Amino acid sequence: MRHSDTLDRLATRLADVRAGRADSAALIAALRAETALLAALPPRFGVALEEVATRLESASLFTEESCSFSQRDLVDALAEWINHAGAKLDQNAPVNNP
Repeated sequence: MRHSDTLDRLATRLADVRAGRADSAALIAALRAETALLAALPPRFGVALEEVATRLESASLFTEESCSFSQRDLVDALAEWINHAGAKLDQNAPVNNP
């Protein structure tokens, strides 16, 4: 599977979390399971993902938004991570010259 397809699938899962159709635990598990995607990115992407995922897991323990754990902000951070990952992969993609 192409990494762009993986990112699209993760973005769909993220949209499901935002819409309340899925919980964040499934999204986090899916992100962490994408070892091929993470291996294709610089190590800092894995570090950043783990930081956001850990915070989102902690935030899910609260039933309301708290000043320390805003689920909305953390989901937005995951969306930004997905966007940056896609941009980085596009940047590193080989150029096919006809």
